[in-house]
Amino acid sequence: MPLTFRLILATLCMFAEAGVVNAQTDFYRAPRSEAAGTPGTLVRQEVIDGAPLGATAYRVLYRSTGLDNKPILVSGVVIVPPGDPPPGGRPIVAWAHPTSGVVPRCAPSLAIFLFEQIQGLRSFVRDGYVVAATDYPGLGTEGPHPYLVGTSEGRAVIDSVRVAGSLPGAGGGKKFVVWGHSQGGHAALFTGLVAKTYAPELDLLGVAAAAPATDLATLMNEDIDSVGGKNITAMTLWSWQRVFDANMDKVIDPRAKPAIDRLAQECIEGPFDLRRRQLTEQPLEQYFLTTKHPSDVEPWHTLLAENSPGALPPEIPVFLAQGTDDVIIHPDVTKAYEDKLCKGGSKVHMLSMPNIGHGRAAQASTPAMLEWTSDRFTGKPAPDDCSR
Repeated sequence: MPLTFRLILATLCMFAEAGVVNAQTDFYRAPRSEAAGTPGTLVRQEVIDGAPLGATAYRVLYRSTGLDNKPILVSGVVIVPPGDPPPGGRPIVAWAHPTSGVVPRCAPSLAIFLFEQIQGLRSFVRDGYVVAATDYPGLGTEGPHPYLVGTSEGRAVIDSVRVAGSLPGAGGGKKFVVWGHSQGGHAALFTGLVAKTYAPELDLLGVAAAAPATDLATLMNEDIDSVGGKNITAMTLWSWQRVFDANMDKVIDPRAKPAIDRLAQECIEGPFDLRRRQLTEQPLEQYFLTTKHPSDVEPWHTLLAENSPGALPPEIPVFLAQGTDDVIIHPDVTKAYEDKLCKGGSKVHMLSMPNIGHGRAAQASTPAMLEWTSDRFTGKPAPDDCSR
């Protein structure tokens, strides 16, 4: 496989040593009537093996809120460190995952190497954090997954934190930090945008995002000629046609549809998946879009704008990390978002990482993220690069 392709496709999800996903089980299936109830409450749980350092991991099915404001079910994992929780409860880190796919069987909670995917997990467990890892709606549970739909992601993240705070034996409290990479960075930023109104009882101490998807229209336009960009655009069009009734036939060549449909069924876990997607994507090199920029066509123009995060409430500190060699989330796009945050009054710590591409952004920024996260829970003043 050419090196260029490996670097580009890393955008979709560099699950470093991950393998194939497990078969979906009955755990994820429940009558729709089970969704009725308070968002963030538990429907069921089961212990899963493999958590590091003596931690206990639970696969969870919980209640959340759909885009139509109706109740839905969402799955995920909660990882609880050993020992007794401190007075006031354990601190919580919500992990927002990067792209894994757009159909139910692509849920990270089904992945064989889930725990290796969560950057910083061993340190979180060692330091006594509960980790809440949502699958997002439509992954694990009934699809389709609303891919890169900010409100959907943010609500699912927040309700996973509520579950982590109330899960029997977890000892979680009300304070949390959210941490995500790529699509997960997008989810983390939207968590910051909706937390105060969606979950006023929780205390979001900070948002950490590595190579986040921010200006979706610009990112789509700049990436459309690359293999990775075609993959992302194909998944977005496929998902949004089903979630928003945005008919992709308005912007695609009819000959591209079979390849788009096949890409939508393929999960992204490791090297074999990347090779398979390379082969599946090949027809899109010959025919794909009938317009150069779908972002100029409605309803995609409006949907891309609505799902691009704006400035966060200024009281929420933000950690941003960006590799200078990233060819998917371009450094100038993240810099523009940093400027937006600064103008909005946020305290932003920006970590620029030389010689780092998209796939390694989370791994390379983890040590700095861990220190920044610890400082949020201990009450230290947030660093502010905006004043420089």
